[in-house]
Amino acid sequence: MSNFSHWNEEGRPKMVDISQKDVTTRTAIAQSTISFSNELYEAIQNGLIKKGDPLQVAQIAGIMGAKKTADIIPMCHPIMLQGVDFTFNYQQQAAGYDLIIQATVKCSGKTGVEMEALTAASIAALTFYDMCKAVDKTMVIKETFLVQKTGGKSGDFFHEK
Repeated sequence: MSNFSHWNEEGRPKMVDISQKDVTTRTAIAQSTISFSNELYEAIQNGLIKKGDPLQVAQIAGIMGAKKTADIIPMCHPIMLQGVDFTFNYQQQAAGYDLIIQATVKCSGKTGVEMEALTAASIAALTFYDMCKAVDKTMVIKETFLVQKTGGKSGDFFHEK
């Protein structure tokens, strides 16, 4: 017998049974940061990225990633998402720029949307990299973390940074 929530009586992986949980409104915000050169920032601002607007494509990819989370994270439940949105904020640094990507995911359901928000932010960062790599191969995708979550039995969480 196992004490792990995602292991069955025989010690093999299982998806947790959420059938008895209450439906509540759940939200999660995740953040990912990518750093890059001044040259890339100028190219973006002047519409010189040959593949198109990297933020628009990153947002679409992030939404798609949120919707596909259960397909790529083994123990995640498929969730009927009711909203996915993004904010993108550039911050000038000593040697270039950081792009702060925040994904907000919402649903009314029996399990949280933290993994969907984290997946959305991660996929958006990866897509931004793909869209811009011809201009700047030195980009670095940095920290990705849960900013906050609301709803559910465990209550609210706010990352203190």
